[in-house]
Amino acid sequence: MKKIAIALMCTILATGAAMAQKQFTFGPKIGVDYTHFWGEDVSHDGVLNYQAGLFMEYRFNDKVSVAPEVVFAAQGGKMKWIDGVIGVNTTYNLNYINVPVMLKFYVAPSLSIDLGPQLGVNIYKKATDKWTYDGKDLKDTYELNGVKTVDFGVGLGLTYNIAKDVFVQGRYTMGMTDVFENSKAKNGNAQIAIGYRF
Repeated sequence: MKKIAIALMCTILATGAAMAQKQFTFGPKIGVDYTHFWGEDVSHDGVLNYQAGLFMEYRFNDKVSVAPEVVFAAQGGKMKWIDGVIGVNTTYNLNYINVPVMLKFYVAPSLSIDLGPQLGVNIYKKATDKWTYDGKDLKDTYELNGVKTVDFGVGLGLTYNIAKDVFVQGRYTMGMTDVFENSKAKNGNAQIAIGYRF
């Protein structure tokens, strides 16, 4: 009887551990972004950037899970303008700590549709002007004023599990709040990332 009880307890513990492992995963992710500004009277172009961070995923069942992330993201955009007769190229470099919380709906065992809000906190805000004068390439980097600290957006994308522990993601996050105090420009971020589950 004692041996049966011990065997039963071991079975229960092993089953519980397997279920916990199936329900909860975490790990790193890294990717490339195409970031830009969008909104009323916005004429900026996009730039290639990058992101890196950590994710967690909790599976409620085979169809639904929630996946919060903490991600460092280099964002921004660029524009061309004329200063007198000189053409200037300005690149905006805005770095954020983004915290998306994605609801994942599994439409197949290895494929989910991801949707959820994102809160971002700006930690870096500079711009670089580049121009040519008298045959010389010149540039000037300076602090940007009027950048709002908090950014809010909504993300929509797909996650495909290419292996048991490896996945690829495609997502677009549309900013819903103005980036600058005196502008209607909002953040936009199209991203492709790869991640590893523990």
